Amino acid sequence: DEALYGLYDGVPLTERGGYVPPLPDVITIFQNPLQDGCRSLEQLKDEVRKTVMHELAHYFGFSDIELQDLGLG
Repeated sequence: DEALYGLYDGVPLTERGGYVPPLPDVITIFQNPLQDGCRSLEQLKDEVRKTVMHELAHYFGFSDIELQDLGLG
């Protein structure tokens, strides 16, 4: 069971069409699981970068399967 490092909450661009959601999209990054899962500052920096890229990709409509294929799973 993997720890949750980040979460995208919103409507991906690919699903919006002409619709604009009333609330802004939100990306949440979870500090404690990231820190607990990393052994060094360098690893933490890499995981934060990877997590932000992963969640931004969801905003652009990428699925978890596509992100796995890109190495951002």
